[in-house]
Amino acid sequence: MNLKRVAAISRKEFLQVRRDPRSLLIALFMPIMLLGLLGYGVRLDAKHVPIYVFDRDGSQDSQALLKRFQASEYFDLARVVDNYGEITAAIDAGRCKLALVVPPDFARRLRDGGGVAVQAIVDATDDNTANLAIGYASAVVGGFSQDVQLDWMRRHGLPDRSATPPLSIEFRTWYNEELESRNFIIPGVVALVMTLVGALLSSLTIAREWERGTMEQLVSTPVTAREIMVGKLIPYFLIGLIDAALCVAVGIGWFQVPFRGTVATLFVATALFLTVVLGIGFMISVAIPNQLGASVIAILVTLLPMNMLSGFAFPIDQMPAPIRAVTYLVWGRYYVTILKAVFLKGSGLRALAGPLFALVVYAAVVGTLATRAFRKTLT
Repeated sequence: MNLKRVAAISRKEFLQVRRDPRSLLIALFMPIMLLGLLGYGVRLDAKHVPIYVFDRDGSQDSQALLKRFQASEYFDLARVVDNYGEITAAIDAGRCKLALVVPPDFARRLRDGGGVAVQAIVDATDDNTANLAIGYASAVVGGFSQDVQLDWMRRHGLPDRSATPPLSIEFRTWYNEELESRNFIIPGVVALVMTLVGALLSSLTIAREWERGTMEQLVSTPVTAREIMVGKLIPYFLIGLIDAALCVAVGIGWFQVPFRGTVATLFVATALFLTVVLGIGFMISVAIPNQLGASVIAILVTLLPMNMLSGFAFPIDQMPAPIRAVTYLVWGRYYVTILKAVFLKGSGLRALAGPLFALVVYAAVVGTLATRAFRKTLT
């Protein structure tokens, strides 16, 4: 391989990118746009869920329970109503996701030490939000119930320890202690940006030569097929690394996502992943001689499996077994796994040997196929 010829092809490709506004837009604007949209727009947790309350007791005890809900960051007390009709209308209109109905004998039954149930009506049109709201409400009511039980024991001269349940479980959350969905999403967005920018830009390389009628001139030069491929992909490889650095910096600095791993591990994985997506985009560009068609196919081939089967948007563990088996064929699965482990767990190269090896195999296979595909076109 002649490095001077590779450098000349790379310089020509850099100039074409600089003169093409669409390529500049994809390379520079799209990463920031995706980070902003997905970082702020996608949330898997629920905070400030609006609730309506129908307090049929109106006692100090029922007000104490409502204050517990108000003090929680997960709920916002939207309104206190005095009939079921207003609750039904509010849920129908989407003004609240959860409604609490406190029974009329709430305080009396608490003072007697008996059981009492508070009705919770949940809007389950969004099952994720409904399940989260039920979990948060159960935690608030559970904490209130334990305090009431302890108070009842004290007032009746019983020791506090008799109110302690015989078995309890203490949770400790590792790696994402605050359970922020943003910490889960941002590393996945880095993989999404690398996929989109890498595949989309490289899918235009050969197709652009065909559309501009310069392909014959390029083929007639002494430059080999491999030198053309490497020379054309080097600019996009460098642009991808710069975009990755930009995304990581914004994720850490702006979105406050913890970064516990090493930069070296992150960029080894990013370099391998870029080799895969650039090779796929290059093969598409070789096969489809127009930029519009090549870019559409590149998005379909790379972005769809990245979104659906990489673990970025949907947990792989929850997928049916046949679909879970298919995810092993998706290169994005390994990169997303590495990104989350580097960001949140601080994993190093040894701990990530499995997914890194998978990316190495993918990079070797895709690189070989891309070289052979272009040779075939030249003949």
